[in-house]
Amino acid sequence: MRDGHSVQVETANWGGEGTFTQLLVERLRELDAVSFVRVEDAPATRSEADYNFISNEIYVAFALRETARAGAFAFLRRRTPPERLMTIDALAAVLAAMPDVGAPDYQDEGMLQYLRAERIVPPYQTRGYKLVELVRLYEVAAPAANEVRSSDRH
Repeated sequence: MRDGHSVQVETANWGGEGTFTQLLVERLRELDAVSFVRVEDAPATRSEADYNFISNEIYVAFALRETARAGAFAFLRRRTPPERLMTIDALAAVLAAMPDVGAPDYQDEGMLQYLRAERIVPPYQTRGYKLVELVRLYEVAAPAANEVRSSDRH
């Protein structure tokens, strides 16, 4: 975790459902290279008598490193575009190394996808239901500091 600097987490458009989604958000908050996380409910979420399908989307912005190259004279510094501290592929490798997260079930150049399923049997019921959780993770640009509401920062 960064010294004195926390990850901005926006959850205003998320109902809070999804144990695996909650775990992913917590793991992302631990990474120094992550500066912003937004979680949203996806429209595919459904619930029936014998199963629940939860679909969430996580948007991640990586921290940037400012670099400047000095010429022969110190006052002739050329600014170069900021460099991301991590890529989506590097994030996939970091998450895959975490035993409670693991490798994504699907990955392409712009997205990681996780699919988790479990059988839930509530107390005093003979039949349970199947809980299926789909989480898609995308990279986005970090919002300006004033775009994240203070109530959404964790």
